[in-house]
Amino acid sequence: MAFDTKLLDILACPICKSGLHYKKDLTELWCKADRLAYPIRNDIPVLMEPEARALTLDEVQS
Repeated sequence: MAFDTKLLDILACPICKSGLHYKKDLTELWCKADRLAYPIRNDIPVLMEPEARALTLDEVQS
């Protein structure tokens, strides 16, 4: 089973509530507003701030 991209219509960043961008190659959901990347594990988004990694400036600008 793969991550269901239809979820993107209802998912939001738990911090700022903005939309998330799916990065398939990294298996992550990105919030560019907060510069965080949330992991997707076993096809389940892990939308907890302690589990997120910080995005680099290059990633935010892409």
